[in-house]
Amino acid sequence: MSHHKIEVKSLHFSYPDGYEAIRDLSFTIHHGESVGIIGANGAGKSTLLMLLMGLIFPSKGEVLVGDIRLTKKTLPMIRQRLGMVFQNSDDQLFMTTVYDDVAFGPRNYKLEEEEVEQRVARALEMVDISHLKDRAPFKLSGGEKRAAAIASVLSMEPDVLIMDEPTGGLDPKSRRRLIKLLNSFEHTKIITSHDLDLVLDTCKRVIVIKNGELAADGEASVILSDEELMHDCGLELPLSVQNCHLCGNVKG
Repeated sequence: MSHHKIEVKSLHFSYPDGYEAIRDLSFTIHHGESVGIIGANGAGKSTLLMLLMGLIFPSKGEVLVGDIRLTKKTLPMIRQRLGMVFQNSDDQLFMTTVYDDVAFGPRNYKLEEEEVEQRVARALEMVDISHLKDRAPFKLSGGEKRAAAIASVLSMEPDVLIMDEPTGGLDPKSRRRLIKLLNSFEHTKIITSHDLDLVLDTCKRVIVIKNGELAADGEASVILSDEELMHDCGLELPLSVQNCHLCGNVKG
């Protein structure tokens, strides 16, 4: 993996109706970091992810991956470095078997089939679903679909793993498995989620967005236990922090 960084510099984005979703947003994510991006509904999280992936482009400012500025021209190169797992796994799984879904990206790279097989095997093993490779994705459970979607990204060997609401729709057991899986990855990780306990369990750093602007950026355990900050940003403390005898927080 390349020791690159992601830089967001003075980013602005307005939708066609004039609504400014991102306002002068700047931050840097370094190689190997695990960063949670949180905020209330409408804060700008999804817009930011779309900007990072080049699904939309900023009105002002820029995104750099390593030393490469994200533009329409550099987008194919950037997307080899950044891999995104969508909120809805069904949006990512569309082939007849799990194997073919995980092989889809590497085959699009025009790799030799032997290399494709090796990548698929590694990705399936990483998420512990090798036994599901011949199953139809629509017959999988929610947790199995999420694992298959992650594998379909890992097979492309990105440097950065971006996940949008990764625990959405998962039962408690599948959620625990996902947390363990995420913590086992050495990838740079960017996770947006309303599940703040997941963020606390998987991210060492948190970026808080409020009305498209940077409200806070720092150590996850500090930010996620700051009740005044969280309330001001339309968020609640993680359940694991509420009624905590160590920090003195008591849920009213």
